[in-house]
Amino acid sequence: MDTLTHIVVGGCIGQAFMGKQLGKRAMALGAVAQSIPDIDFIAATWSDASENLLAHRGFTHSLLFLAIITPLLALISEKWHRPHNISLKSWLWFFGIQGLIHIFLDGFNVYGVGWLEPFSHQRFSFNTMFVADPFFSIWPAIAFTALMISSRNDKRRTLWWVTGLLACFSYLFYTVYDKMYIDSTVKKMLTKQQVAYNDYFSTPTPLNNWLWYIVLKQKDGYSIGYRSVFDTARTIRLQYFSRNDSLLAPMSGNESVQHLLRFSKGYYTVEKWGDTLVFNDLRFGQIIGWTNPEERFVFHFYLSLPRDNKLVLQRGRFDKWDERVARALWHRIFHD
Repeated sequence: MDTLTHIVVGGCIGQAFMGKQLGKRAMALGAVAQSIPDIDFIAATWSDASENLLAHRGFTHSLLFLAIITPLLALISEKWHRPHNISLKSWLWFFGIQGLIHIFLDGFNVYGVGWLEPFSHQRFSFNTMFVADPFFSIWPAIAFTALMISSRNDKRRTLWWVTGLLACFSYLFYTVYDKMYIDSTVKKMLTKQQVAYNDYFSTPTPLNNWLWYIVLKQKDGYSIGYRSVFDTARTIRLQYFSRNDSLLAPMSGNESVQHLLRFSKGYYTVEKWGDTLVFNDLRFGQIIGWTNPEERFVFHFYLSLPRDNKLVLQRGRFDKWDERVARALWHRIFHD
């Protein structure tokens, strides 16, 4: 999830665990604790762009990392915050729950999380939520704000954190339902349309959970389409993209290419943009693909220009967005 979401969720959990003992300081501590796994950003200072893709949400999002950092933080907090009536066991629960919720939430995005690092490089991802979903984040954000401005003795403080967390996690389970519905519906359509495919992938389009991006892996490429939970059409329109993996042959031993192949989980295409060789990871969607099915992909890595790959994910995520595109997205959600 995005950083702001982790902060407000962590603040609400902090209030739930230690609000009575620490007051509003529990929220600040919760926000910090919830953000600790994201210290992996420092890897960018010494690794290249392709290595950093694997470092992000890697070891610092693993169960082993939590097993190491949780008792350390608990011991430091227990000694630093004396005298007090908070036991070491309470600190262990506090930091452990914060870390587990962080890496659990990140698993619902397409990027994937290395829960088993360094023993396994497998990335876990449920693909049910866009990395920034306002319909998830709004509830803990409202609760966090209310908790910050209300007094420590306000009797409604419990109501705020309970409502904020209950609402956002209820929405989380709703996204799982949406994915199950979309996957079931689309696969039935593909059977009726006699569309052959080897593997299937789906994830929501930006900032919502109703319009879904569908990728079918086929022999030499991929077919891509969009389906809304509100669509009534009995068929799905698909756009084909060739994999073009033969373009990678001259770079087969290149370390960046190996990193990208591992990161993409087999969902990639290769293109030539003029003289530049480009590696696309299809899992992150198209740039405004709901308006133009032939659009380029959000994740495009310049193999020929490795130094130009800073912010490789962010640069395409909202490229070409304006008011017209936002309206087109909203319209597509509710109209076939």
